[in-house]
Amino acid sequence: MDRSSIEMGSPLVEVRGLAKHVPVADGDGVLRILDDIAFSVGRGESVAIVGASGSGKSTLLGLLAGLDVPSAGSVRIDDAEIFDLDEDARAELRAGAIGFVFQSFQLLPALNALENVMLPLELSGANDPQAVAERWLDRVGLSARRRHYPKHLSGGEQQRVALARAFAPNPRLLLADEPTGNLDAATGAAVIDLIFELNREVGTTLVLVTHDEALAARCGRVLRMAAGRLSEDVPEMVAGT
Repeated sequence: MDRSSIEMGSPLVEVRGLAKHVPVADGDGVLRILDDIAFSVGRGESVAIVGASGSGKSTLLGLLAGLDVPSAGSVRIDDAEIFDLDEDARAELRAGAIGFVFQSFQLLPALNALENVMLPLELSGANDPQAVAERWLDRVGLSARRRHYPKHLSGGEQQRVALARAFAPNPRLLLADEPTGNLDAATGAAVIDLIFELNREVGTTLVLVTHDEALAARCGRVLRMAAGRLSEDVPEMVAGT
């Protein structure tokens, strides 16, 4: 699971001129959800995207994943312009390069914990998906719960299954959307500790959407969304430098 050969700082994600506009309900004008977004994320970086509800954070994350298409602009992941790809090719890119962690866990209720983690491995044609899934469930402390279905797992356990599922295919990019939003403070803190621990082990590039300033501060960079526009926190200069 080591990715020590990654060249830190080499861009994995490049966003240029990204916009998302939708018609307003009465058909008179457009709603500018995102407007002229531009930034890059280096390999192995951790970046937080912070903003109030409705600021465009989740829309931006959906565009980074190729789950939606923009009104303008481009997103490059690992030198592939994702909106030059058709829907099937974008799905293939997601399966091979991108892991997801959602606020609502998004586990399939008809599958047990092991089967949920195995699913993306099977879809990507991984060798011995059961062994890989079992190893990751053990890594997140749930080997004893691998045959349990989501309805029999606590919220924290479900999110740990989701983490195992996200990391198991060894993605280059992990997208996390308010990963502690449905958890109590203590459980959420444990899940966040695990996300950062796993991220360090694997060397994944992390883009984390959150409204939690303390959580954002744990990332290497903080980008702020407000009214569909993006700005970046500038680190304070050390006195005398």
